[in-house]
Amino acid sequence: MSIAPRTGERLQRDSLGLSQIIASTLANIAPAMSFFFGFGLIVSGAGVGAPLTILTAMVVILFLTNTLAQFSRYRPSTGSFVTFIGMSFGPWAGAAASIFVVVGYCIAAASVVVISGGWAAQTLQVFLGINVPWQVLSILATAIVGLLVSRGISLSTTWAAIFFYFELALLLIGAVIMLVVNRDSISAAPFMISSVTGGWKGIGLGFPLAIYLFIGWENSAMLAEETTNPRRNVPRALITGTLSIGILYMFLAFATETAFHNDVKAIGASAIPFVDAFKVSAAGLLIIAYLAGVTSIFSSLIGLTNAQARILFSSAREGLLPQFFGKIHPRHRTPHTAMWTYIVVALLIVLGFGTVYKIDPVTLFGETGTLGTIPVIVTYLLTNLALPVYMLRYHREEFNLFTHLILPLLGTVCMLFPLWGLVEPGQPYPFNLYPKLALGLLIFSLIYGALLSRSRPDLVHRIGSYVADEEY
Repeated sequence: MSIAPRTGERLQRDSLGLSQIIASTLANIAPAMSFFFGFGLIVSGAGVGAPLTILTAMVVILFLTNTLAQFSRYRPSTGSFVTFIGMSFGPWAGAAASIFVVVGYCIAAASVVVISGGWAAQTLQVFLGINVPWQVLSILATAIVGLLVSRGISLSTTWAAIFFYFELALLLIGAVIMLVVNRDSISAAPFMISSVTGGWKGIGLGFPLAIYLFIGWENSAMLAEETTNPRRNVPRALITGTLSIGILYMFLAFATETAFHNDVKAIGASAIPFVDAFKVSAAGLLIIAYLAGVTSIFSSLIGLTNAQARILFSSAREGLLPQFFGKIHPRHRTPHTAMWTYIVVALLIVLGFGTVYKIDPVTLFGETGTLGTIPVIVTYLLTNLALPVYMLRYHREEFNLFTHLILPLLGTVCMLFPLWGLVEPGQPYPFNLYPKLALGLLIFSLIYGALLSRSRPDLVHRIGSYVADEEY
């Protein structure tokens, strides 16, 4: 493969080990935040058998994990999805993906920014009686995270890990307390297919929501350039992170349902089932649940900014987006321009809609999260389809029918279910507008990709030219 001269700077090599990129991935997923706001809806669709829906979602995510792991074994890249799609389908596809997925990620990041202020404001009000506007707290969280991630990948990842493991300890303590207090209600019902409302159809109803719990599983692939032995450690982190978070979710689901005595109606009526279950089980220790939420949101902000902004940086370095975003801090070796742009734009989305339209944090969390997820899931699908093309194009002699074709196709088919749940007709306002907005973004991205590839014939050699572990 012909390679164009590389004029961009490199990120700091060998800054992260396996344990650090696993922690960053888990922090990005933010189990407390995701479970708090998602589990009640999953139960509404699947009933008491909701843990089986989460198990099904984990298996499907593992199909996607295989795809990203295979790409990372052959060509680990900070560009991740953009690089893999571009090398498989051509520079026009890579350029289009750079716009499509970065905008999707940025809108989805706005959901974390808004809930960082909303949850912190609620925590201060409940336990200290202090009323601080959530907008102020969102700005503060954004500033802290921006300063932290721009000062070094090792430093920020360490803090993300600290917050995540503190969050994990609080969640496990809370779940164990609920099980001990409600031990008379412990049963195997949550793990029986007969407990799923409508059987396999019920699993299907809760499945799209369960998939959203895992968004962020791909984090470690974007840290490849700074990871020691990325061809080995990135695939390990992808698989370990997905399995770990799936098992954690099922345990939290089991504990929550036990605390509710497997009462589906009561769980469905609760805005945040885990918090309400803990309140009933140990009201005096309720601060544990709220602190878990605070640390979860903050670690997620660090993790997603570190990883997702690197796609913006990598796309600029390879010539797919303006070079302005491809700058590296001369001292800390971080893509500080891309990072600040990414998180500030997410904040502006939050302040614009939250202030001008007076949308409350929880509602805006759901709306931005839903809109941003559509381009991300479409990108997952395209990357799955790209794997067999890539292998046949560059590594035909190593092509494996099961690993490089059957598993990606299974993952593609399964991911159509949550995508349909996001775009199906008949949804209430404003969710009925989101498929149209996503389609508009896709069309714009394709036009951009076509025009850029026509004006820049060298792109075919630039995409994927920055391999994480190769010396230049």
